[in-house]
Amino acid sequence: MNDEMKEIFSMIPENIGNILKEQGILELRPSQKKSIKKGLFSNSNNQIVCTPTGSGKTLVAELAMLDTIINKKKKVLYVVPLKALASEKFREFSETYGAEFTVKISVGDATDERFTNNFDVLMLTSEKLDSMIRHSRDFLDDVGLVVADEVHLINDETRGATLEVLLSIFKAKYPKIRIIGLSATIGNAEEICEWLDADLVYDEWRPVELHHLVLSGDELSRYK
Repeated sequence: MNDEMKEIFSMIPENIGNILKEQGILELRPSQKKSIKKGLFSNSNNQIVCTPTGSGKTLVAELAMLDTIINKKKKVLYVVPLKALASEKFREFSETYGAEFTVKISVGDATDERFTNNFDVLMLTSEKLDSMIRHSRDFLDDVGLVVADEVHLINDETRGATLEVLLSIFKAKYPKIRIIGLSATIGNAEEICEWLDADLVYDEWRPVELHHLVLSGDELSRYK
């Protein structure tokens, strides 16, 4: 482990750092380092993480989740735009962190009160969360973190309004609930950060170099 990573790991709570080491994670990607340096563990500020696909945004959310559940003794809502994505994240988190905390999923049309107190992380769509809040907000008393995956969809004409209303509720009524927004394509990150009073974690590093090519007839050439 180089000196930079030793410094980064010194900013991570020891129990969370041990979990990373058990998973064989001894090196972090640029966005993850920036998030930690901006206070992922040292303060409760909201963060918007805007980096390319595959650059490690999800691990930032996972680190915040672990700290919220293990150290702060609070619950986490992981909000995604699609039921399929909720199911995918549910499987991933259950396999990776099943020994650390309880992961549940709720994406059905009916409000399911079973999850009110019986989860550490609840995977759900914004529409489902909206329905649950309309029925009862009591379960939010134990929530310490909301992860908004694909937060750029707040600009979507058909589904963005629901996410915007939800984030507005958390901002106005539950300021102690931290918000971590993840996006690879958000175009107005600074505006959203100003609205949510959030720190922007921005980085252009990607695991695979992006090439721009132009096809003209039968010839493919690099775009300059």
